[in-house]
Amino acid sequence: MSGVHMNAMDVSWRHEKILHRLRGGERVSVGSLADLVGTSEMTVRRDLDVLEREGLLRRVRGAAVSMLTGEETPYAARARQRLEAKRRIGGAVAALLDDGETVVLDGGSTTVEVARRLGERRLTVLPLSLHSADELRGAEQVRLVLPGGDIRPGELAFVGPLTEHAFRVMRFDTMVLGSCGLSARNGVSAHDLAEGAVKKAAVEASARVIAAIDSSKFGRTAFGRVCAVGELDVLVTDADAPEDEVRRIREAGVEVRLV
Repeated sequence: MSGVHMNAMDVSWRHEKILHRLRGGERVSVGSLADLVGTSEMTVRRDLDVLEREGLLRRVRGAAVSMLTGEETPYAARARQRLEAKRRIGGAVAALLDDGETVVLDGGSTTVEVARRLGERRLTVLPLSLHSADELRGAEQVRLVLPGGDIRPGELAFVGPLTEHAFRVMRFDTMVLGSCGLSARNGVSAHDLAEGAVKKAAVEASARVIAAIDSSKFGRTAFGRVCAVGELDVLVTDADAPEDEVRRIREAGVEVRLV
């Protein structure tokens, strides 16, 4: 593994640890954060500068306070969480897609990892976020189709009537579905109702649904219901997924792949 890649992983790991430590809402000193991640205070200050620019925390004298509030964790924070698991999921999902397929690629940090593995594939892809569209814009063999609609700030996800209309006039071989929450009882759910409506329309317009969901989402139920677990064909998740939930999802007829 290259030194550059290892360094990027180290930075992502530190950012995830720092954000997790600040979750309680209290002020945490730079010295405590340096002890937590095992680096110098100067390195931690650079990390805090980056995270503050992205609106994830607020710097105070010699310390930091989290700016993460409400139900939904911002995309910039999620993109740093469970990176290795998301990369494994992304690779496994990409391997399930056949050249020539028409694919809906949901928004979210896990599905971006799928997009990063499709650059050399021969596919028609409709991404539901600008994050994934940006990953695929230079791919010569990918036919990139954008749905139109409004863009959610931060998430950069397509939402609204124009986006939903795309799924009334097009049909797809596969929907790669992300999720804010997944449980055997309550199914797949989303925090944002407008985004949930788009996900639901995409599921209904697709012959096959592959869910790309890391284990941290298991057992959670967000505000907007997308679909029941029985509407999934395949679930790709990481090996930390709770065994009882995996068993119940398999009993619903879903193929579950642990990576």
